[in-house]
Amino acid sequence: MKVIVIGAGIGGLTLACKLALGGIIPEVYDSAPRLEPIGLGINLLPHAVKVMQEIGVLDAIATRSIETYESTFFNRFGQHIYSEPAGRHAGYDLPQYSVHRGDLHGPLLERFTEIAGEDHVHVSHRCVGYEQNETGVVVHFQDTVTGEVLPSVHGDILIGADGIHSVIRKSLHPHEGDPVYSGVNMWRGSVVHKPFLNGANMTRIGWLSTGKLVLYPMRDNVDGAGNQLINWVVEIETPKYKDKRDWNKEGSFDDFMWAFEDMKFDWLDVPALLRSTTKVMEFPMVDQDPLPFWTRGRVTLLGDAAHPMYPRGSNGAGQAILDGKALGDALVAAATDPLAALKVYETERLPATTKVVLTNRATPPDIILKEVFDRTGDKPFTRIEDVISLQELSGLSSNYKKIAGYDREQLALR
Repeated sequence: MKVIVIGAGIGGLTLACKLALGGIIPEVYDSAPRLEPIGLGINLLPHAVKVMQEIGVLDAIATRSIETYESTFFNRFGQHIYSEPAGRHAGYDLPQYSVHRGDLHGPLLERFTEIAGEDHVHVSHRCVGYEQNETGVVVHFQDTVTGEVLPSVHGDILIGADGIHSVIRKSLHPHEGDPVYSGVNMWRGSVVHKPFLNGANMTRIGWLSTGKLVLYPMRDNVDGAGNQLINWVVEIETPKYKDKRDWNKEGSFDDFMWAFEDMKFDWLDVPALLRSTTKVMEFPMVDQDPLPFWTRGRVTLLGDAAHPMYPRGSNGAGQAILDGKALGDALVAAATDPLAALKVYETERLPATTKVVLTNRATPPDIILKEVFDRTGDKPFTRIEDVISLQELSGLSSNYKKIAGYDREQLALR
């Protein structure tokens, strides 16, 4: 079986590794001229960590990341709302990791080339179209840098793992509507900073109406002086966004710092941390309505190409990783009938990711912050127990985990 994978991102490389380990060496094509360690922070939840363990890259990731100790929630006055342990500290078999995207992508790429060889990853190949028939699929490429037409490639199966601007998705759904804007704009960055709290917290502060901040460490002792590389994400309700979605668009402090100037707590000076950042990236929080199908004939979708979702709940990369495992396992198990394997994959993953997309819109994991914001009228409280019970806070968190597929009991049963 010859499998063609368009996109050498997290999802595409997870699939490539699973296939290669099962004896199917795919050809992986990416439009980037070079595969570089770009991006910012990613959180790997235990179900995604399990896949990394299966592939054989977990040790490499663990040495480059932070094992998350707990999730913590505060209002914008710095008052503690709720904490819950994460990963092994919460009873899971495996840890939760906060990691720079490059420190996740790098080990996946190294692992694939270790198994398959370097000749199976092709850069500067922009997919511009394809045709398929009963015997196979022919994929057409253009050189990203020069624009010249590159030789077409024939295969048995085509996987579109080509991200939020997927050419493959557009070919399968040419009349799809525009991205759905949440009404929230995001700014992101990373900064070298001394550890805060216990040095391994996934922390959420404030709420979207007045400015929400998510931050967590993703590399330890980066300068020999004990400082960490901290990832942060700012989210603010914004009626309109100015530009198309582009993960690499630069942002400006002037657009959001007003919301965080007063966040100076005894455990963290938020404005000082943010202003220490050298480069800010801006991105509108958008997703797409779930598709009725991903697969047509010999072609299917994976990751952001299949289900772009709000970057909430550590689910963007996580769901792409689960896609890669499911599709890789299905193709290896049904090597003589790849079309049947694509159906098995879609039947498993399309409903699951649809639930996550819709839940991220309605009741995301940070719904805890909204409940406290609404019930207090955005004012300080005396006792959090007078605002909301610990049982209710725990219930809000547990419900999201079940829908997103990383509830501890569900994972144990699997």
